Amino acid sequence: MDAGINSIKNPVPPGYSVISGKKNETLNAYLGTCVGVALCDREAELGGLIHLILSAPTSSGYFENPENYAITGLPIFIDALLRKGAVKERLEATVAGGALVGPLTEMDVELDVGGRTIDVVENVLKMQKIPIKQIETGGFIGCKLGLNLMNWESHINPISSPSEDNEILSEKPTRKQIEKTIDTVRSIPQIVLKVIRMMQDEKSHFHNIAREVRQDQVISAKVLRVCNSAYFSRKIDVSSIDNALIFLGEKKIFKIVLSSVFEDFFSGRSRGYSLCKGGLFYHAVGTAMICEKLSYLTGISVPGVAYTAGLLHDIGKVVLDQYMGDAYPFFYRRTQLDGDELIEVEREVFGVSHDEVGEILAEQWSIPDSIRDIIRHHHCPEESSTNVELAHMVYLADLMMSRTMIDQELERLDTERLVSRLERIGFRPNQLANIFDSIPSQVFNLRFN
Repeated sequence: MDAGINSIKNPVPPGYSVISGKKNETLNAYLGTCVGVALCDREAELGGLIHLILSAPTSSGYFENPENYAITGLPIFIDALLRKGAVKERLEATVAGGALVGPLTEMDVELDVGGRTIDVVENVLKMQKIPIKQIETGGFIGCKLGLNLMNWESHINPISSPSEDNEILSEKPTRKQIEKTIDTVRSIPQIVLKVIRMMQDEKSHFHNIAREVRQDQVISAKVLRVCNSAYFSRKIDVSSIDNALIFLGEKKIFKIVLSSVFEDFFSGRSRGYSLCKGGLFYHAVGTAMICEKLSYLTGISVPGVAYTAGLLHDIGKVVLDQYMGDAYPFFYRRTQLDGDELIEVEREVFGVSHDEVGEILAEQWSIPDSIRDIIRHHHCPEESSTNVELAHMVYLADLMMSRTMIDQELERLDTERLVSRLERIGFRPNQLANIFDSIPSQVFNLRFN
């Protein structure tokens, strides 16, 4: 399977495209504000799909991945198809996405990120004289665009829509049941607490705890697996902790140890908070990576602390996810279709929200107060009592993940106070597109297996 700039297996994440000949497989893209374009030449038995994030780069200088943008990525995608043997006059397009994913505010409508991308896509296809066979764009919920590589038919469906006859809630868990579940969650290894504390000090050296990592076979194996995964796209075989330390550096190893340990806690099921296998974990790591990037952009917080706060912000879902199986259809309808904020639905169903549960769990684990406070207040950062700016940054990173990677987990964040929250960390509303443009490209390819 080949692609233009970037190549990746199904599903096609934001900022990537895939081109293929005929085979018994379907390419899929999960779309919210992003826009997907499927193109095929039936006679040449060739087609592909591109997943676009924004309409155009926010700066005129260098940008890392041209396939992020409709204005640059779509022409590249078309050229790649033609080089593989497609004929432009025979190409046909299917376009989907560009939704206003809720809960919505006037600012969402004004920015209309998806609408701007759709406009560029339609203009590019018109200029290239490629007809649009099917188009379903806009709306208020995400969708899945698929291209069948056997018959070259495209389909557009709602994401993970449950059946309507299964939206009645079974018996709700009691507060006592939830508290008992919190007590049964296993403790985190002491080495993790050491790493969290050391990440608050940029002068800390991984050598101080490397010996402990080496002695823990489980953690060592997880760290090496992540080091050798597609996440790093490295061709160097990392065969030991010392090896990893040399090739990746101390600060990356700190993050990998944390992420590797918490992968098990966030494993979850695929019909709870997660909309796909591992969705909770990928959302956590992606939020952590964006937090770290925002820390560098704003100067707020030590980057390692920002990463830790982003990684752990949703840890309360680990507990509530055990009660989400039967409640999933109800949660899906309320959050994805009705546009209600997740924590309000949680309080209605469970009597408690994941941010409250997360605070209790963090206290039980002896997580430092500064991180625990952010876990509790990442939905309402104004209420933070220890690091208000970092709490705002975690909120923004969480929002960026939930609006961009909508196939991962069941959450939509309220944006009613987005303007003031942006200003609190030094951003203006008209910089929002630039902020989304700063998302590290690795976020879109978070698959560690």
